[in-house]
Amino acid sequence: MFQGLELFGQAYLGFLNITSITYGLGGALIGIMVGCMPGLSATLCIALLTTLTIKLPTNDAILILICSYVGTLYGGSRTAILLNIPGTAANAASCADGYALAQRGEAGRAIGIATSGAFMGTLFGVLCLAAFTPMLAEVALSFGAFEFFWLALFGVAMSGSIVGDDPLKGWLMGALGLFVAQIGQEGLYAYDRFTFGWGELSGGISLIPALVGAFGFAEVLTTLADPAEKKLVELRDSVLPRFREVAQYWRTVLRSGVIGVLTGLMPGVGEDAGAWMSYAAAKATTREKELFGKGSIDGLMAAETGDMSSIPGHIIPCLALGIPGSAPSAVLMAAMIIHGVQPGPMMMISHPQFVYDVVAMTSLASISILIFGLFLVKPLLLVLRIKRTVLMPIIFLLCTVGAFASASRLFDIYCMIAIGIGAFFLRRRGYQMAPFVLGLVLGPLLDKSLRRGLVLSDGSLAPFFTRPICIGFATVTIFTILLYIPPFKALVQGITGAAGRGIKSLLPSRSRDIAP
Repeated sequence: MFQGLELFGQAYLGFLNITSITYGLGGALIGIMVGCMPGLSATLCIALLTTLTIKLPTNDAILILICSYVGTLYGGSRTAILLNIPGTAANAASCADGYALAQRGEAGRAIGIATSGAFMGTLFGVLCLAAFTPMLAEVALSFGAFEFFWLALFGVAMSGSIVGDDPLKGWLMGALGLFVAQIGQEGLYAYDRFTFGWGELSGGISLIPALVGAFGFAEVLTTLADPAEKKLVELRDSVLPRFREVAQYWRTVLRSGVIGVLTGLMPGVGEDAGAWMSYAAAKATTREKELFGKGSIDGLMAAETGDMSSIPGHIIPCLALGIPGSAPSAVLMAAMIIHGVQPGPMMMISHPQFVYDVVAMTSLASISILIFGLFLVKPLLLVLRIKRTVLMPIIFLLCTVGAFASASRLFDIYCMIAIGIGAFFLRRRGYQMAPFVLGLVLGPLLDKSLRRGLVLSDGSLAPFFTRPICIGFATVTIFTILLYIPPFKALVQGITGAAGRGIKSLLPSRSRDIAP
């Protein structure tokens, strides 16, 4: 316990210098600016900044990325309030009430409430990050090759089933990511796989070009294909919220913070799930349901708190298990690996200080968005006036530079363009990129765990299905997949329905027929 407190103190003191504070504020500012541009995502922002910070020391680079992650999701609330267009998918739940307040001339009040909710949500998530990451990592130390195989497969299966409207499309994208991860030399004996005699492929598809292509270049093509612009609502009232107004929603903040962290722990569930579930919970418990969608402060506070608290929630499994909770955290995890830090159960042994450093980084990010959100409102609104036709060529240039800078290979630029074009057409058909990214990141873990497990068991598959933790992961994974098969789903619904009716029949009836 005392060692943990000592590491906490060292982490926070380590960032109390001009360089770290400048990097943190700069990362948050870039993130907010990206979030203010509809269509640009946190994943794109982190992927581009990863290529630009690759030469920096590990802590400085990860600090910039985490602050940009938090800043992007917060910045997306600006367009949700002023344009009725969510800057990121996570801010969609803020549109209805935020824009309704703006149309009533209370845009400043809405921004102030959103900023307060975002700050408190992130801070609540930081507390959970500090408390649960070491505990979860300690439990995961009992994992072997067999458990890690199912853990990786579980992450891809869950992301495919939850992301998007069609789970089959999600699983296909996850499988595609797993396949792309197998290209190149395999990890045990260095045999070439799926290279088709092309020497450039023997090194595999690098993470950075793949991520920049899937999210950066694909977003450029998507935006240029739909270059619609929308009129901005003018900001007239004060942004600074009253303490009493914020304090009266403490129940909403606490409830939404818990929901956001819990949804963040689920692999593949994006920040938007935390926002929508928090919004629904607030609507279900409020006495003013009629105000939701028409300018409810409670609804706006719940949505922003829920989506921001899910950020530390996504980082928890990323650090403790090596399983990214969302697409942005997958890119963040890739950046950690590039900088020589391997997330997972062994992190508390090999890099124990780094976990507490991440807690301090996320704390600095929450303070940064509070400062920029309340005191640099009008300068940041200028970003909303930049036309997409001007912005997209700049982003394409950054994508190209980023893909090349990772290893100084022209082949990486070709990979980025090819993956970006493929992602553009797949997105037009309703295929999401988050399962692809998770498959790409988890592919090496799944492959190595499978092969090591087979070596340890002399080629037997039995340990994959007989060890207790494996049985649990296998049951949940297989059940999740079967649940989307209509006959099996109907069977489960029939069983649960019959069980519910049976339990209800055993309970005493509350109503009795009364004779006149």
